[in-house]
Amino acid sequence: MEPLVVLDHVNKNFGELHVLKDLTTTVHRGEVVVIIGPSGSGKSTLCRAINRLETIDSGTITIDGKALPAEGSELARLRADVGMVFQSFNLFAHKTVLQNVTLGQTVVRRRSQREAIERAMTLLERVGVADQATKMPSQLSGGQQQRVAIARALAMDPKVMLFDEPTSALDPEMITEVLDVMVGLAEEGMTMVVVTHEMGFARRAADRVLFMADGEIVEEATPEVFFTNPTSARAKDFLSKVLAH
Repeated sequence: MEPLVVLDHVNKNFGELHVLKDLTTTVHRGEVVVIIGPSGSGKSTLCRAINRLETIDSGTITIDGKALPAEGSELARLRADVGMVFQSFNLFAHKTVLQNVTLGQTVVRRRSQREAIERAMTLLERVGVADQATKMPSQLSGGQQQRVAIARALAMDPKVMLFDEPTSALDPEMITEVLDVMVGLAEEGMTMVVVTHEMGFARRAADRVLFMADGEIVEEATPEVFFTNPTSARAKDFLSKVLAH
């Protein structure tokens, strides 16, 4: 298995709060890693550190063998290789769905408008919202907006996709439509790092589950092992609460 994202002794502090504590882990090409754990455990900070939305205080993060650049055009190029889907969609409100998906392609990837539109429509079709291409984000449901956000990230042909709690802002009936798209990506071999509370998705799509608590990776295992036989007291306690309902 080929390493794609490597975190080596990563630390992050917010003032007095030590939110990432000496984290070391590797995400391999084509692997789906799901990060779960209680609120405040550092999951989202870890996810955001991978594309430098959060800076780290010490340690190293490399993507495909290259260290994270500090800023400027190198960082922009890296972010094009690392697709990010947020909890709150983050679409451009003043642009149509199609414009949202073509903008990064023309500005960062330097594609022609025709190429960008073709790629955008293919991806919007793939996530089931091609018929919404001319609408503004505000005219779409939350589930549709999140699927547009996934298409926008995919349009950059990223090496890895990061999902930071992509369904937590959605109504229950919209969660399934987004998770179905994500399962499809996993089955196609997309490298994915997913922070989520959706245990069903973790069981179905993950190659590996990382359980975080208090800024540390407490346990990592295959979904089958983690959900049936967790070894740490923290993981057992967490699962007893989230799987009880």
